[in-house]
Amino acid sequence: MTRDSEQNSGTTDPAIPERGRLLGIDYGTVRVGVAVCDVQQRLASPYESYTRRSRQADADFFRNCVREFEAVGLVIGLPLHMSGEESDKSREARQYGRWLSRVTELPVAWQDERLSTAQADVLLHSVDLSSRRRRQHRDKLAAHIILQSWLDRRRSG
Repeated sequence: MTRDSEQNSGTTDPAIPERGRLLGIDYGTVRVGVAVCDVQQRLASPYESYTRRSRQADADFFRNCVREFEAVGLVIGLPLHMSGEESDKSREARQYGRWLSRVTELPVAWQDERLSTAQADVLLHSVDLSSRRRRQHRDKLAAHIILQSWLDRRRSG
């Protein structure tokens, strides 16, 4: 059974265990950014910018991530309008999150991801990388920002 917090941004879903690694997800139609945190849920790290292939290949990739990291939950970025209202992309992200929760059998929490990609771009522009290399890192860095924001909010909550 999957558990899915349908609340909006920054929620701390009680279905997400307070210890154990979490995967942070920056949903995209072409690439999905993935980040992972430590067992104590204090520090997130970028992991991969995964290029989507097929439902089966994507499911296999995420099941492998769950096994490799012994993940206990998913934190998925929710792209909201600046007003806080949901968008078409929000609904796509929620649908993807529900699918990912079923595939991995992990609970999901949602994190407002407004400006996470912009923050990733600012950070990437501060290092000497080509635009191609920046694009390769953008999604996993955005996933890192999403997951770290959720972890920080949970700790301060």
